[in-house]
Amino acid sequence: MNQDRRQAALAVRRSAAELAAARPHPEHVANGDEQRFRDCDGPRPSYLASFTKGLCHNPKTGLVENPDHFQQFVRGIDSGDPRDFRDTPLGPGKGGFKSPKGRGAKVRAWESQAAGLTFDLEGPDAQAVTMPPAPRVGSDELTAEMGEVYAQALLRDVPFSEFDNCADRGKPNKDVDEWIELLNDLPWFKRDDCCGLSDAEASRLRSAFTRQTVFRGITPGDDVGPYLSQFLLVGNTGINGRDAERSPADGLVTYGSISVEQKVRRARPQEDHMQSWEEWLDVQNGANLSARETYEKKVGRRFITTPRDLATYVHYDALYEAYLNACLILLGNGAPFDPGIPFQLDDALDHQQGFAHFGGPHILSLVTEVATRALKAVRYQKFNVHRRLRPEALGGRLSKHKDLGVPELSRMARTLKPILNRVQARNAQALSDAGETNTLGKQNFLLPMAFCEGSPMHPAYGAGHATVAGACVTILKAFFDHHQPLAVAIPRGKKNASADTAYVPKLNKSTQDATLEPKPVLDRDGNPAQLTVEGELNKLASNISIGRDWAGVHYFTDYIESLRMGERIAIGILQEQKLTYGENFSMTVPLYDGGEVRI
Repeated sequence: MNQDRRQAALAVRRSAAELAAARPHPEHVANGDEQRFRDCDGPRPSYLASFTKGLCHNPKTGLVENPDHFQQFVRGIDSGDPRDFRDTPLGPGKGGFKSPKGRGAKVRAWESQAAGLTFDLEGPDAQAVTMPPAPRVGSDELTAEMGEVYAQALLRDVPFSEFDNCADRGKPNKDVDEWIELLNDLPWFKRDDCCGLSDAEASRLRSAFTRQTVFRGITPGDDVGPYLSQFLLVGNTGINGRDAERSPADGLVTYGSISVEQKVRRARPQEDHMQSWEEWLDVQNGANLSARETYEKKVGRRFITTPRDLATYVHYDALYEAYLNACLILLGNGAPFDPGIPFQLDDALDHQQGFAHFGGPHILSLVTEVATRALKAVRYQKFNVHRRLRPEALGGRLSKHKDLGVPELSRMARTLKPILNRVQARNAQALSDAGETNTLGKQNFLLPMAFCEGSPMHPAYGAGHATVAGACVTILKAFFDHHQPLAVAIPRGKKNASADTAYVPKLNKSTQDATLEPKPVLDRDGNPAQLTVEGELNKLASNISIGRDWAGVHYFTDYIESLRMGERIAIGILQEQKLTYGENFSMTVPLYDGGEVRI
C-alpha cells in the first residue's frame, strides 16, 4: 500500500510538471528605448529611458554619470550572482548627498534583482509569462500616462466622493472637471479608432474620461458605483455572526477572535516630496529618505477618503493584505462558493464539510500563496526585460528636455504644456513655502511624490502590487460565486442600507474624520445599478494597483498589463492543483478582459 501511494504521488507530481512544461515559454520583447537614445557627447547609450535609480547621476542632466556602471548593473541582473551586485557602484559617489533632506542619509539597495531567475515547484515558471513592450518615450500613450500621473499628484487631497457619479453629490469640484478636460485633450484620449495600434495598445485604449471613469481601472465593474471597492471599507460579522450591534459600516474585519479596522493613518495634506532638483537628484542617487512623511495627530486614523489615504495604504500594506481581508470578509459573511466546488449541500446530505480542502483554510492560504509566484514573475519583467524608468525619473527628463536635446522629450513637453504649467506652479509654491530655492525655475516639471523616498528600488514595468492583485483576486473569483450581487456576500447592516446602495466615506470637514454611509449605486451613465462580487473584487485589484499611480510610482500600463499577467499565474496554479484532488469539481473563473475559464 505504501509503495502504491508513493507511486501515485509521483505520478501526480509528474502530471503537474508535464502540465507546466507544456506551457509555451513566450518571447520577451522590450520596447527598444534602452539602446535608442544616445549620449550627445558620443556614441554610447544615454539610458535616459531606463531605470538607473541607485547609480550615480550627472547633477546637470540627471542622466546616469557613467554608462558603464549601467552595463555592470545589467550584468549582475543577468547572472544573478550576489558578487556582481556587490561590485556594481551604488550611491552618489564622492560628492555625497546634497539636499537638506539627503545630508547624512544612508544609501538604499536594489530589491531582489535575481528573483526572476529562481525556479518554482508550482504554477507557471517565472519566465513562462510575459508582458508586451511598454509605451515608448515620445509616444502618445506614454505622454497621456504621464499627464495622468501628474493630474493624480495634484489631486491627491480631493475626496474620492468628488470623482463619483453620486446621485446626491453637491456642487461639482472645479479642479477635477478642469483636469478631466486637460486629459481628454491629449491625443491618446482623443483617439476614436485603433488604426495603427498593436493589439496590446488597442486593449489599453480608453475613451474620454468622465468623473465616473477618470483614474479608474478598465476591468468589469470598475466603472460601477463608488471609486473605492467595498472590500477596502466595510467589515464583516463578529464571532459566530453574533455581534448584534455590529454593522459592515463599522469597518471591522474579524481575524479569529480579534478584529482589525479598515482605517489608515492620515498623512498631512499637501505634503509632497522631491519637488526640488537637489532632492530629486539625491533620491535618484539612492538616498534612503524613507519614513520621513508626517501624519496628522487630530485624526489619527480614518477610512480611506482621499487618494493620499489610498497612497498611504499601498505604501505600507503587506502586499496581499487587501485580498486576505476580502477573503475574511466573504468567509465571515458566509458568501456562497462557486457552484462547482463540493461540500455545499446540507450536512445531512454531504456528510462532510470543507476545511483543509474546499474550506476556509484552503482558500486563505492559497490567496496568499500566489503572491510569491507573482513577485518572481514580475521581477523578471522588471529587471531582465524592460527596465522601464519610473514616472519620477521621467519628470526629471521633462524638466531637462531643452538641455538634453531629445526630440521625443520635447514633443512630450509641448503636448503636456498646459499640464506642465500647473505642475511648475505647484512646485514653485511648495518650494517657496519651504524656503527653498527653485533652481529649475520655470522648467520645474518634477513629479510631486507622495513618498519621501520616491519609488522602490526596482523598475516600473511590471508592477509588483498589480501582479499580486491580478493573481490574488483571480483566486478569490475562482472560489466564490462571482455572479452574486454583492449584497448577498456583504449583507446590509444597520443605517437602513439596501441592496442597491454602497458604503462610502462621508468626510466631516470640521474634524476631517470620516464615517461610512450608504449611497445609491449608479453606473457610468448615471443609471441605478447593483454591485457584484466580481465587480468589487476587480475594483479592489484596480484600487490597489492604481493607488500606486496616485502615489506617483507607477503608470497606467504598469497596472493593466501586470494585472493580466497575475491572472495567468493564478490560473496556472489552479490548473496544477486540480490534479491533486480526488473529488470531481470545477471552478469558473471570470477574466479581467471578459469571458471565463473553466478549471
